[in-house]
Amino acid sequence: MIALIVLLMAVVLFLLAGQLGVIWFHLWTHALRAALACMLLVTSSAHWGKRRRDLIAMVPQSLPNPGLIVTITGVLEIAGAVGLILNATHRVAGLLLALLFILMFPANVRAAKEHLTIGGRPVLGVVVRGGIQIVYIAAALLCAL
Repeated sequence: MIALIVLLMAVVLFLLAGQLGVIWFHLWTHALRAALACMLLVTSSAHWGKRRRDLIAMVPQSLPNPGLIVTITGVLEIAGAVGLILNATHRVAGLLLALLFILMFPANVRAAKEHLTIGGRPVLGVVVRGGIQIVYIAAALLCAL
C-alpha cells in the first residue's frame, strides 16, 4: 500500500510542480513517469533491506533460487525507474515494467494465500492486490506513450 501512496502523492506533486512552472512537468506523462520512477525506487529498496526475507518467502516455490530472483527484480525496478526518466528509453521501460508487474503478480498471490507478512504487516488480499497491480500496469503502459 505504501508504494501506491507514493505513486499517487508523487504524481500529484509533480503535476503541481508543472502548474508552478517546472517545464518538464508540464506534460502529465512526464509527471507520471517521474512518479512511477519514485515508486520503483521505494519498492526496490526492500529487495536489500529488512524486508528482503519477506520478499524471498513470496517467490513461488516452483521457481529456483528465490534470493537471486528478488535481487534481479530489484535491479530491474531500479533500471526501469532510470529508463522512465530518459526520453530515449521511456517507451521500452514502460512496456517492460508492465510485463515485470505481470510476472511478479504470482508472488503476491502466494503471499496472500499463505497469509505472509512484509515488514511484520499482513499482505493485502488477492483481490485488493490485483486491483493495485492493475493500477501499476496501467501506469507503466501510460508511461510508454
